[in-house]
Amino acid sequence: MTSTPGHAAQVDEPEGGGLKRVLGPGLLILFVIGDILGTGIYATTGKVAGKVGGALWLPFVIGFVVAVLTAASYVELVGKYPKAAGAALYTQKAFKVPFLTFIVAFMVMCSGLSSASAAARAFSGDYLAEFTTAIPATLVAILFVVALAALNLRGVSESVKTNVVLTIVELAGLGVILAIGAYAVLTDGGEPGRLTEFETGDGTGYALMTGILGATALGFFAFVGFEDSVNMAEETKDPQRTFPRAIFIGVAVTGTLYVLVALVSSLLVDSRTLGKSSGPLLEVVKAGGLDFPPKLFALIALFAVTNSALINIMMASRLCYGMANERILPRAMARVLPRRRTPVVGIVFVSLLAIGLVSTGEIAGLGDTTSFLLLCVFAVVNVAVLVLRKSPVEHRHFRTPTILPVLGALASLVLASPLADRPAEVYVRAGVLLAIGIGLWALNKAVMRSGGEAETRAEDARAKEG
Repeated sequence: MTSTPGHAAQVDEPEGGGLKRVLGPGLLILFVIGDILGTGIYATTGKVAGKVGGALWLPFVIGFVVAVLTAASYVELVGKYPKAAGAALYTQKAFKVPFLTFIVAFMVMCSGLSSASAAARAFSGDYLAEFTTAIPATLVAILFVVALAALNLRGVSESVKTNVVLTIVELAGLGVILAIGAYAVLTDGGEPGRLTEFETGDGTGYALMTGILGATALGFFAFVGFEDSVNMAEETKDPQRTFPRAIFIGVAVTGTLYVLVALVSSLLVDSRTLGKSSGPLLEVVKAGGLDFPPKLFALIALFAVTNSALINIMMASRLCYGMANERILPRAMARVLPRRRTPVVGIVFVSLLAIGLVSTGEIAGLGDTTSFLLLCVFAVVNVAVLVLRKSPVEHRHFRTPTILPVLGALASLVLASPLADRPAEVYVRAGVLLAIGIGLWALNKAVMRSGGEAETRAEDARAKEG
C-alpha cells in the first residue's frame, strides 16, 4: 500500500464558515475504535449465534476481512478528498450522477440512524432491565436520543471527548469478557465442542452457505463505523497522514476483539440462550465462573451502546452538513451555531428521524437494515475508488492495491444479495427508506428549479428597469 506521487501540498483549510480542525491522531484512533465498538458486539452477538450456531466466531472473521477490504478504499478516497460528505462525495466525483449521489448519501445517513436506533433499543433492553423495568422501553429510547442530540449541539470537541471516555469503558467491558474466557480455559470450563457446531436450517450445503452468509451480514453490523470517521475529515488535523493509520488500527483492534469475544461467548453459553437475549454478553458474565457483578457489567454495556448512538447521530448530522455544502440537500442543512460551530439544523433533523425509527423496529431488524444499506454503499465506494484513479490530485495520499477494492465490491454485493438469508422486513424497511429518499430528492430538485426560475425572472425585471 503506497502513497501516490505528487506534490506534498496540504489541502486548504475550510473558509470562515467551515468546521474547526480539532482532532489529532490519538483522538481519531480512539474515535474510530469507539465508532466500531458498541451495539454490534454488545447486543447482536446472540442474534448471530441464533443464525449460525456455536461457530459464531466464523461470521466475525469473514466480516473482518470484508471490513479491511472496504476500509482500504475509504482510506484512499479520504486522502484524495478530505471533505465531510464521505461516500456521497466519492460517488459524485466518480459517476457525476446527482440522483445516484443523493441515494448513496441518503442510504449512508439512514444506516447511521438505524444504527443509532438499534443502540437506543439496546439501551432500553436487557441491560437496563438489570436496574429497572418501570419505564417503557420506547420512552427510554426517545429520551436517550434527545440527550445525545443536546450533547452533539455543544460541539464536536465535547462529543469526541465523551466518546473517548465511553470507548475506554466499553474496552474495559470486553476485557472483562476476555478475562472470563481465559479463566474458563485455564480451569477447563465451558464446552469447546460448541465452537465447531453449525445450526443452519436443514443441514444441506446450500443451507450452510446461506446461513453463514446471513450470520455474516448481520454480524457485519458490528464492524460498521469506520466509514463514519471519514465524515470527520474537515475536523481532523493533517487528514492525509492521520486517517490511514487511524482506520487500519481501529479495524484491526476491533476485529481481533470481536473474534475473541465470539469464541468466549460460544465456549460458555449455548447458542439458543444467546439467541434469545438482547444482552448476550451479560449471559456470558453470569455463566463465566468469576464473581463479577452483573449489574456493573450491565452498566458498562449501557455506556457502550450510548457511545454507538452518540457517534452515529454525530456522523449523520455531519453528512447532512456535507451534502448541503455540495448542494445535494438545501443549504439550510449547512447552517451552524455561531459560537459552537456545530451543524445545528443537521443535528435536529437526524435526531427527529431517529426518534421515529426507535418506535418502528427492534435491535436485530434495525442492525440488519444498517448492514444491508451499508453493504450496498460499500459496493459503490469500492467501484468508485477504481473509477477515480483516472482523476489524480496534486497532493500525496494513500493508494490501495487494485485487487482489494475489486474483492471488496464483490464481497459487499454477495452479502447484500438474497444469498444472505435475512428477514423480508429488512428489504421492506430499506425500500421504504429509499422511497423517502427519492421523494426528498424530487422535492429538493423542484425547490432548486423554482429558485432558479425566480432568480431568472428577477434578473429580467432588473434588466427591463435598466
